[in-house]
Amino acid sequence: MFGDMMGMMNKIKEAQEKVEATKERLKTVLIDEQSSDGLLKVTITAGREIKNISVAPELLEDKEQLEDYLVLTLNKAIAKAGDINETELAAAAKDGMPDIPGLDGFM
Repeated sequence: MFGDMMGMMNKIKEAQEKVEATKERLKTVLIDEQSSDGLLKVTITAGREIKNISVAPELLEDKEQLEDYLVLTLNKAIAKAGDINETELAAAAKDGMPDIPGLDGFM
C-alpha cells in the first residue's frame, strides 16, 4: 500500500511538472485577432500577455472609436487565449494524474 501511495505521489508531481511546462509553452503560442474591418490588430500569447497592437492611421483620428475597437478586439483575443489556456492545462493535468478510482467524474 505504501508503494502505491509513493507511486501516486510521484504521478502527482509529474502532473504538476507537466502543467508548469505547459504554462511556459503557452507563453510562446501567439494569437492574432483583428477588428471586423481590419483597422486594429492585436497579438497576444495563450498566456494572455499582449505582444503587439497595430492601429490603422484613420483610427487615430477618433479617440472613442479607437477605445471601442481596443476593448472589443482585446476581449476577443483574451477569450481565445483563455480557451486555449484552459484546454491545454486541463489536458496536461489529466494526462499526468494517477488512476484513482472515482476521480474520473471530477476531471
